[in-house]
Amino acid sequence: MSRIQTLPSIEAAPAASQPLLESAKKQLGSVPNLFRVIANSPAALEGYFGLNSALSKGQLSAQTRERIALAVAEVNGCGYCLSVHTYLARNVAKLDDTEISANRNGASNDPKADAAVKFAVSVVENRGHVTEAAVETRQEGWIRGRRDR
Repeated sequence: MSRIQTLPSIEAAPAASQPLLESAKKQLGSVPNLFRVIANSPAALEGYFGLNSALSKGQLSAQTRERIALAVAEVNGCGYCLSVHTYLARNVAKLDDTEISANRNGASNDPKADAAVKFAVSVVENRGHVTEAAVETRQEGWIRGRRDR
């Protein structure tokens, strides 16, 4: 049983959290349970969305970020994470079922993304202690993926 309440609706959230939840609903079509829990603290919800916004400005595309999230969720055995990221992969990143399946198996049908997904899996499986060979393989795949475009 959760010690932190999952808010039943946007209206039940603190006033400062409500616009953030409305924005999430507009973008995603629904408000994930994780957001409804974090919304108990408007500052935490704002921080969470701020972090996600900052990360979205990096070099990885939304599709690659979802591919990595699916692979990591699979390695971690997190059913909730798999559910959320499968939804996001299909409905936001527009990945097809074949790609989602490949991602859950730690790979991708896109050469550049394949290098990123495999590297992320290596990081998780080795608890951050990746070998020099894994780094080199990732870099080679990344460069090869750029040439293929």
